[in-house]
Amino acid sequence: MFRVVHFEISANDPEKMVAFYKNVFGWDIKKWDGPQAYWMVTTGKDGDGINGGIFQPGEIFNGTVNTIEVPDIDEYCEKVTSNGGQIVVEKMVIQSVGYMAYCKDIEGTIFGICQFDSNVG
Repeated sequence: MFRVVHFEISANDPEKMVAFYKNVFGWDIKKWDGPQAYWMVTTGKDGDGINGGIFQPGEIFNGTVNTIEVPDIDEYCEKVTSNGGQIVVEKMVIQSVGYMAYCKDIEGTIFGICQFDSNVG
């Protein structure tokens, strides 16, 4: 079985959203040093739940997105489509993290899949 390993919360005003979650839950949130506006969210110590991110919504989706770790992203992209789902953002490289793709299930719910590989990029 594969587990949800990351969540993402969309925000029209990410800096206000960062302040909200910091103030309400005490989460540690830091701006990611990457090519897009993205904030990394740490919700607790390792092993206690999952961590996530805050991003500005785009044309493809907004809301909350859960990401599931898979051992082979290409294999699972194929499984998604062969079971009636769709790939909405093709496999991409996240430097020093691995590979990521966004999918829709058969009812249109967006979710992510990732294959961790710290040697990528």
